Amino acid sequence: MTISMYQASVPVLIRTLSNLVGILQKGATYAETKKIDPNVLVNSRLFPDMLPLSKQVQIASDIAKRGVAQLAGIEAPKFEDNETTFPELIDRIKKTISFLETVKSEQIDGTEEKTITLPMREQTLTFTGMPFLMYFVTPNVYFHVTTAYDILRHCGVEIGKIDYLGKPN
Repeated sequence: MTISMYQASVPVLIRTLSNLVGILQKGATYAETKKIDPNVLVNSRLFPDMLPLSKQVQIASDIAKRGVAQLAGIEAPKFEDNETTFPELIDRIKKTISFLETVKSEQIDGTEEKTITLPMREQTLTFTGMPFLMYFVTPNVYFHVTTAYDILRHCGVEIGKIDYLGKPN
């Protein structure tokens, strides 16, 4: 059995982002229950030179939607990166998931060799489709979702591995 580019991207990203919604909801509930200003958690960092929770969520959203859009050859929705609350961050992830759900397998399958050019700050990265998905998009989304998880766990939110992985289907 082979796995298609679509199967390796859209459903995987939707699951990961859906799990992030649950993690953020637990963060919001924790702040309310413990009477902690939610802004403390939303602006928390693991280390002073790292980005805060809000930015980790925004980047996970951006990489997922832009990565899929680049493979599909379509425009990704643009978000303003101005979310400052748990409800706004959750809404952003839900909008990202809604966009991903509009992408069809026909738009992604067969893009293994598609050239993807990614302008960065001082350089341009060039990939073919499969390495772009496997070595750039997916690990980046996992990194930022994991960091968001770690920030909330470090702040005392009672989340565990199953929150990150999601319940088996």
